[in-house]
Amino acid sequence: MANIILFDAEVRTHLLPLTFARPVADLRVGILTIREKWERHLGMPASFLTQDYLQGLFPLQSGKVNLLINGSILPTEEFVKLIRQLSPGQACLKDGELLAACLDEESVISFKNDADLGKFELINPGAIALLKINRPADIFAINGEAIQQDFRLLTAGRKSAPLSATNTLIGPQENLFIEEGARIEACILNVENGPIYLGKDAVVLEGSMIRGPFAANEKSVVKMGAKIYGATTLGPSVKVGGEINNVVFQANSNKGHDGFLGNAVIGEWCNIGADTNASNLKNDYSDIKVWSYAAERRVASGRQFHGLIMGDHSKAGINTMFNTGTVVGFSANVFGADFPPVFIPSFSWGGAEKMTSYRVDKAMLTADRMMQRRDRSLSEDDKAIFEHIFEQSKHLREKNK
Repeated sequence: MANIILFDAEVRTHLLPLTFARPVADLRVGILTIREKWERHLGMPASFLTQDYLQGLFPLQSGKVNLLINGSILPTEEFVKLIRQLSPGQACLKDGELLAACLDEESVISFKNDADLGKFELINPGAIALLKINRPADIFAINGEAIQQDFRLLTAGRKSAPLSATNTLIGPQENLFIEEGARIEACILNVENGPIYLGKDAVVLEGSMIRGPFAANEKSVVKMGAKIYGATTLGPSVKVGGEINNVVFQANSNKGHDGFLGNAVIGEWCNIGADTNASNLKNDYSDIKVWSYAAERRVASGRQFHGLIMGDHSKAGINTMFNTGTVVGFSANVFGADFPPVFIPSFSWGGAEKMTSYRVDKAMLTADRMMQRRDRSLSEDDKAIFEHIFEQSKHLREKNK
């Protein structure tokens, strides 16, 4: 059996801050992460070819035959068919970008050190359409389509657990799937525009109103009276309340209270305080500029709707007001009156009045306390990642003082 190796292309920098602590293919789009999608489609294990400082948590595993796949591309029927046809020594490019290659074990090592495409027989993919993420906004933009695809993948040939009579379902029954252990009572579910998927042991509390496409992964919680519009995804162990529209929560994060969040991506181990609101539309309806880590400046997003992008382990205090298209880095702590800056570097502490550097030892202590609430702890590999990102982002904190 072959191995899947999902590699980080140059797009990784454009996907920061979401890729500070993970490979590109560990991002969640739809119900599953990109890695989980590929493993299910190809029926084989996947590992990562990523930055050296991440390899402790995301080790590379190779074998006699390895399918090297661009980690920013989601599997589609056409692309999966193309991948299956690759033989050792062949590679597939489109517009100069490597999509996939088939390598033996020795070639994996040489590719890691020197990605010389001249060594491969190049295969023309033709007019194949790709489902791909190039910027953080792509994650929420394609999330509806990705939920639809994952819903079909996860539920094909299976029977949903029953929906209690205390709930109201609007739309076809086949667009709702409830895994065993999920609990939902006295809620309104609308599946006319897309499916709703409730994962194992997920909980939706009374009075919640949800429109598909929507996915609540394992052990996630929707608080009482929440108003959730598609296309929204709750990763495992995410807790949400208030009003949410087209948001992707990666995993283990909390937005447990009232407040609006729309057209946004929230990383892992984040906490958004009560009554926090994040704008997703400018008053003049113009194109929204968003911070780009690749350009190290704000650039036009080409979008009229663009909300908050928040990196892993970042926090927002109660009543925080985020302006349209705000980007918060890794392990930042944001609080205080008035609007904070539209770009908040990693390990920043403060708000509109003043920003200081968040000490890395204190940041790790906070992260460990939050993780322990879910029976996890900060590993030595995690700590090394924190320290690396702290140094990597130092120039941006100094630049934005």
